[in-house]
Amino acid sequence: MTQPSSSVRSTRVSQIIKAPREVVYRAFLEPDAVASWLPPDGMTGHVHTFEPREGGKFRLSLTYKNPAESLGGKSSADTDTVEGTFAELLPNEKIVWVSEFESDQPEFAGEMKITWSLADADGRTEVTALCEDIPTGIRLEDNEMGSKSSLQNLAAFIERGSNNPETQG
Repeated sequence: MTQPSSSVRSTRVSQIIKAPREVVYRAFLEPDAVASWLPPDGMTGHVHTFEPREGGKFRLSLTYKNPAESLGGKSSADTDTVEGTFAELLPNEKIVWVSEFESDQPEFAGEMKITWSLADADGRTEVTALCEDIPTGIRLEDNEMGSKSSLQNLAAFIERGSNNPETQG
């Protein structure tokens, strides 16, 4: 579900996940989990640094599986690397990342804020990703599509995972 945002350079997308908020929140705190679900379709993920605590740092790279089909990476020909901080962690409710692309290209400069909100939804969890201050070099529709893909991946990761009590037994 896409909703208009009040900020010119922002997007908001949501996904219902068949799991309790605690399970979803945990998927944001484990580096291997994040490397698995965060990359949009056509990309792979690698976590370099991951300190899931308020003020903790992270550094992640997303690499195109087939560089010939990509529009080019922001950090290299086939990779987007971001470095950032866990600005806020509210257990089972909200995760806020403030990150910046590693890029020499000015259109990708500046901090982007991503707020992941978790809310109860009829025994499931609605996850909303609000991206703010998106660099001008990123088309809003591309950010929206990538965010939707990441949330769909998160749902698939959790719903098929052994850490979800709803998928057991």
